[in-house]
Amino acid sequence: MRRRELIVGAAALAVLPETQATDEAMRAAIRAWAGRDPEAGALKIDIAALVENGNAVPVRVAASEPVTGLALFTPLNPEPEVVHVTLDTDSPRHEFSTRMRLARSQRIVAVARAADGRCWQAGIDVIVTLAACVEP
Repeated sequence: MRRRELIVGAAALAVLPETQATDEAMRAAIRAWAGRDPEAGALKIDIAALVENGNAVPVRVAASEPVTGLALFTPLNPEPEVVHVTLDTDSPRHEFSTRMRLARSQRIVAVARAADGRCWQAGIDVIVTLAACVEP
């Protein structure tokens, strides 16, 4: 690599906005996905309340009624959007399971979007003893 390429690359990285891990960033990501602020509602989030290692935390989100989408958000990870899942309203189960990284102890928020435009959310607090995806 030439010195000129290194300088141009470093300048490009300096211009990129820093990722802000905040509650407001998470609320903005939720609004962008749902199209508005969701109301509190019935969603089941299966995740351990105490996690020893935040590198691969199993989580399951389930809706009690037909939905077209489910999403998972965290306010303190470098990126608040964890996953968005599109579902068919004719599907027999309205849920998904995944593993996620948790930067530190925080509130996990799940959001559901119905075909008629309704949106609702639920949250759960998770304590992490060994964090993952920590920024220097």
